[in-house]
Amino acid sequence: MKTKSFLLIGMGTFGHQLCMQLAEQKNAEIMIADIRAEALEDLLPYVVSAKVGNCCDEKVLESFGIPSFDTCFVCIGGNFQNSIQIASLLKDLGAKKVIAKAEQDVQAKFLLRNGADQIIYPEHDVAERIAVSECNSSIFDYIELSDGFAIFEISPNEKWIGKTIRELGVRAAYNINILAVKKEGKILIMPSPGYTFREDEHLMVLARLKDIEKVTSR
Repeated sequence: MKTKSFLLIGMGTFGHQLCMQLAEQKNAEIMIADIRAEALEDLLPYVVSAKVGNCCDEKVLESFGIPSFDTCFVCIGGNFQNSIQIASLLKDLGAKKVIAKAEQDVQAKFLLRNGADQIIYPEHDVAERIAVSECNSSIFDYIELSDGFAIFEISPNEKWIGKTIRELGVRAAYNINILAVKKEGKILIMPSPGYTFREDEHLMVLARLKDIEKVTSR
């Protein structure tokens, strides 16, 4: 597996969480940067390099060797002007890909116009996932993809129990693609059309939320 290199700027709560998640991947090499040395200390065992400096300064960023990173993350919170400035500088310095944190849509628009290739909404995404799962007892979790699609973990519709994927014509009838079945800690990837749905199992499906709601409403 090819090693990928990442630069994380702004090591607040989100920056910390992202760094720890990346560090769990075997193919990730991480550099972190913050204007405060104390924000970096507890992450030193998990990264290959840590830099203290003002990343709004072009010379500071230039010293990092920006073109060498596969992805640069702008994780700054509380100072949107700094986020825009850093995103713009990263692109000017040859960043391959810039992903920036935003809290509002208007911030996202400015970031996308000023160097960011992709926007993440940490607080919004967490709130949305909680709202969806708590309001629908048949949706246990989901991972949002693109174009309105997501991978959902759901329980099978009561009407499906004892019937096969082929009998129900799940894909054609419900616009849902079944990726896997999970039961008692075991996962069956890509079940065959003859697979029979059972109680007490979870399904991993690819679909739009509006289609999922039709089969999980009780």
